[in-house]
Amino acid sequence: MVVKPVRISRCGNGSNGTSLDNGVRLTAEDHHVVVSEVSVGDDDTTVKVKCEQVSPVTERRSSARIQKLNSEKAVRLRGRSNNPEEKVVRKKIRLYERRKGGQPDHVGDDNKSSEGNANKVVLGSNNNKKSNGCSSNVKEAARVSRSIEVAEETGIGGGKSACALVTETLRSFSRHFLHFVQEEEKRCKRGENDQKTTKGSKSKGSKSKKRNAPEDDTKRSAQRPDLKAITKMTETNAILNPNKRFGSIPGIDVGHKFFSRAEMVVVGFHSHWLNGIDYIGQNGSKDYSGYKLPLAIAIVLSGQYEDDLDNCEDIVYTGQGGNNLLGNRRQVKDQVMERGNLALKNCIQQNTPVRVVRGHKSADSYVGKVYTYDGLYKVVKYWAEKGVSGFTVFKFQLKRVVGQPVLTTNQVLNARGQIPKSIAEIRGLVCEDISGGQENIPIPATNLVDDPPVAPSGFTYCKSLQVAGSVKIPQNATGCDCKDRCTNPKSCTCARLNGSDFPYVHRDGGRLVAPMGVVFECGPNCGCGPDCVNRTSQKGMRYRLEVFRTPKKGWGVRSWDHIPSGAPICEYIGKLMKTDDVDTAYENDYIFDIDCLQTMKGLDGRERRLRDVSIPTCLDKSDDHRSDDGPEFCIDAGSTGNIARFINHSCQPNLFVQCVLSSHHDIKLARVVLFAADNIPPLKELNYDYGYALDSVMGPDGKVRQLLCHCGAADCRKRLF
Repeated sequence: MVVKPVRISRCGNGSNGTSLDNGVRLTAEDHHVVVSEVSVGDDDTTVKVKCEQVSPVTERRSSARIQKLNSEKAVRLRGRSNNPEEKVVRKKIRLYERRKGGQPDHVGDDNKSSEGNANKVVLGSNNNKKSNGCSSNVKEAARVSRSIEVAEETGIGGGKSACALVTETLRSFSRHFLHFVQEEEKRCKRGENDQKTTKGSKSKGSKSKKRNAPEDDTKRSAQRPDLKAITKMTETNAILNPNKRFGSIPGIDVGHKFFSRAEMVVVGFHSHWLNGIDYIGQNGSKDYSGYKLPLAIAIVLSGQYEDDLDNCEDIVYTGQGGNNLLGNRRQVKDQVMERGNLALKNCIQQNTPVRVVRGHKSADSYVGKVYTYDGLYKVVKYWAEKGVSGFTVFKFQLKRVVGQPVLTTNQVLNARGQIPKSIAEIRGLVCEDISGGQENIPIPATNLVDDPPVAPSGFTYCKSLQVAGSVKIPQNATGCDCKDRCTNPKSCTCARLNGSDFPYVHRDGGRLVAPMGVVFECGPNCGCGPDCVNRTSQKGMRYRLEVFRTPKKGWGVRSWDHIPSGAPICEYIGKLMKTDDVDTAYENDYIFDIDCLQTMKGLDGRERRLRDVSIPTCLDKSDDHRSDDGPEFCIDAGSTGNIARFINHSCQPNLFVQCVLSSHHDIKLARVVLFAADNIPPLKELNYDYGYALDSVMGPDGKVRQLLCHCGAADCRKRLF
């Protein structure tokens, strides 16, 4: 029996140390111990760990995939015989055990039944799954039942937090937004084609009677995809917190950033995409019978009024009305004590706080501003005076409620200043570029944790897959006949494989509209060039990334730039090899299974994400037995790899895994690409879900192995596996 040490760190705000069953006491510092037994406490919220202290070892990022490979191989080797009947029995047992584990939902899909209703909690549900008959319903029921059992037995994952519901709602909005962006791009393209057709007809010099020219779509008023997304979510009852409420909103903490006012609308934070004052009107008298209405609940301070005065903790806010919003923002007439102005006045008498959001100019948002929630303020007084332009305006003085996390305009601006502008400004720099010049953007490494600081080591950086000798790469696919760029999804061969549409929009250099079972991109034999939108994931690094040392998780990755949802981050690079060839004799924490086929078929408890994607013709029925037996190929980034090997796990991640096919169409050898699931602000750590079921990893002795999770997410499962 081989006993491998792991790191145990005290988490939470409990005592100053942790006592082991054998009498050894751990302080708040990290220690290395061998876990021999794990049990759940009587209150179902604590996990008791029986372990022994051992000598420290160098911390490494944990990967449950290689642990799973080790455990399954140990089971196969133990008591193996050559009897064919026994082999069949062992295979069925392995398949049953994997399915019984009930893997968590895939990160990429956002279409949860809980969207728009914070009072409903559904474990592992997915309303977008299409029914495949009674068997699929039974399988789904069994999976949900197993999830409930795990929650009851371990006290882990008992329901979605308010933060998770907010995240899912914003992802749903982003998906609708990008869909309507795609529709807008198609409309503009049709307008361009109509213009070319009209010019071509005129150039022929025909003397025939002038016909009515086709409508020029490009001259029509621009359609707002964000407003269309709001309408769509309203129609489908997907708005979170649809009823207006006082005070803070669950899941939205001080410092939360909105990248448009539309995002505030869909989570129920501010109900109008244009008005600066959100209030409960007379129509809310039934629910708020004890209040004098109207009553303000939120304001947006974004420089739209020339008479505003922002002193951070103390605000002088100009009332609404009389402002030329479409021009120079100057007052053009007197304000009236009604609507939002009256609502703010009533807040003084009834002592009700309002939520304050500040808007700052930023190129990171398609509206040109990023909005930051700054907490609750109380309206302390109001008055009327002549404004800068000579018209009567109402002024409201607001003071920030004490006891809240400190975040004011100055802090927001200073946080932006923390983003380095050059290598010379980086604190704790231990390596200027871990790629050694291979990437088009340098990747620095920083370490403010270790003393003395050390740089990442033990691997060779590479930006393209290294193929093992036992792996045979399929021939390049035929490709499409498009010229320069692919524009017509109905005539493009690659687009037809994606459900007769392009999976990306052009905005922000290319963004994936929604996660798919597999994305078909243009490849080497296609007629289009490198600027084609259907080559989005092949264009290399687009963001300034940094590898940094974390206190408990080893190395991590963050971005200096804002990353919009649906944007490709990087491909998982390493050595492409057969899963059966993985050497389990030594510990390797960087194995990534290419499980695209298993995801498309919904095997092993995975969430099936086929959508409108066509299954490749090269995938014949002879591969079915292999897909049931687990992924045939994997990527080993232990000794050679790129920046993806440093990205950590999170139970509530901001990235998702997307399988992509470009040069060939063999689903078992698909490229593994990480995409942004959310709008990610600068300096926030990037992470994805390693995707392991609890109690799915077994040690050489046949006992279930467990590893604690330190991701810190609101919905953390407390264990990695």
